[in-house]
Amino acid sequence: MPRASFRLGAPLTLALVTTLTPIPAAAQECPDGDFPEGWEARFDREGTSMDALCLVVMLPGFHITTGPALIAYHPDSIASGDFRIESEIFLFDPEGRREAFGFFIGGRDLQGPDQRYTYFLLREGGQFLVKSRAGAATPVVQDWTYHPAIVSFATKPEEASTARNVLALEADGDELRFYVNGEQVWSGPRGDLATDGIFGMRVNHRLNLHVTTIMSGALN
Repeated sequence: MPRASFRLGAPLTLALVTTLTPIPAAAQECPDGDFPEGWEARFDREGTSMDALCLVVMLPGFHITTGPALIAYHPDSIASGDFRIESEIFLFDPEGRREAFGFFIGGRDLQGPDQRYTYFLLREGGQFLVKSRAGAATPVVQDWTYHPAIVSFATKPEEASTARNVLALEADGDELRFYVNGEQVWSGPRGDLATDGIFGMRVNHRLNLHVTTIMSGALN
């Protein structure tokens, strides 16, 4: 079983975070709470104020409501070699917007001009995307692609108030594999993509999410 490295001041065990459910929050409202200890954020738009971001501890996990697009991470959350990243994310009503959310791996120089990472995203409509970033360049690895495993807000169970998706990435030798809700949706070569380094969240404009887990572990 992968070792959890979820960071909100102190690691949580995998058993704990997988048996709890998120505390509801009203859509597009920032609930009371503290910014996760040790975490950092970087907006795509330089000069954006941190007031544009709501990121607060709300066990299990944290709640995030965005203005502009950004990445958020703990600098000690590092994965390298053969590893698995997994994150459980609940999407509140996007009000018709198809903005993307997910996670990134291979983060380097994340507050500098040469930032680099590879990211794996979902959006409303049941689509996923794989991209990389090197400075200001963001080349597409896999363009937006539909997959039935992805739960959209529009297709969530009637009794649910959010759309729940579990995203996972396995780096195994020279192969990368991206899973959503237990189904493989994409695979490709590791090649020159940034994979070893910091991992964290990638969230685009005006989204309201609850993230119960973001964890890494070595592949057995």
